[in-house]
Amino acid sequence: MDLAITDEVRTALAENRPVVALESTIISHGMPYPANVAMAREVEEIIREHGVTPATIAVLDGVPRIGLDDDGLELLGSGEGTIRKVSIRDLPYVVARGEHGATTVAATMRLASLAGIRVFTTGGLGGVHRGAASSFDESADLTELALTAVTVISAGVKSILDIGLTLERMETLGVPVLGYRTDDFPAFYTRTSGYAVPLRVDSAEEIAALMKAKDELGIAGGISVANPIPEADEIPHERIDAIIEQALGDLDRLGITGKDTTPYLLGRIVEITGGDSLTANIALVKNNAHLGAEIAAAFSKMS
Repeated sequence: MDLAITDEVRTALAENRPVVALESTIISHGMPYPANVAMAREVEEIIREHGVTPATIAVLDGVPRIGLDDDGLELLGSGEGTIRKVSIRDLPYVVARGEHGATTVAATMRLASLAGIRVFTTGGLGGVHRGAASSFDESADLTELALTAVTVISAGVKSILDIGLTLERMETLGVPVLGYRTDDFPAFYTRTSGYAVPLRVDSAEEIAALMKAKDELGIAGGISVANPIPEADEIPHERIDAIIEQALGDLDRLGITGKDTTPYLLGRIVEITGGDSLTANIALVKNNAHLGAEIAAAFSKMS
């Protein structure tokens, strides 16, 4: 299938210059309008400041887009109710029906890889949901990481998930999990989770070298880079844990399940925190954009 790649992104790829992919679910389903569009534009600008080309990925009118203009970002941000949340299983459906879709981590990874983009920054990674022993609720982000050679920079997995089981699952799938300048796996809103990172790295160059070595060894799949939220922006464990429990209780009472779970919980947490969680979310996304650009630049030099 042909991808609609912007001239900016196509030129950068053709000239072997660094490109960083960005997801669109965080725009359409992760933050309220207009803060979501402002965040998306600012994150793209952060990446450009590093001399790297940003490529926000989405499906518009059934066409997978690699890179978006201002009109595309505005459509994704303001089109509540008309933008489908698109994971891997949804991609063929949305394309065939000519619909608009905001891509999750998994779908963004797949489209980025098809375009030849090796680095992708997001907010939080999906994983194993709490209660998965009975619900079997596990994000397709994990299985995609086992298949697709894209390095994903996040602030760890979302705090609403079962972090311990998520780390176990990534180990089973053979996904390298790197803690960036940390020995403790970050938990999205907070810098620590109490779980040790399997592997620690302290520079973008180390991560790029690992990507290169993985390619040379012929090992399939991606890499998860866990980059803690800046200390000044984190929400303390004792506060956010109680809020998450409250939001999970509300979720159960409303009977919300499946792909609607994460957007509801993130939105409810914003309400309960009076917007503090949104501020933290924006801060960690920007922080990840800086690191992602550095990794892409380092990998481009090695390639």
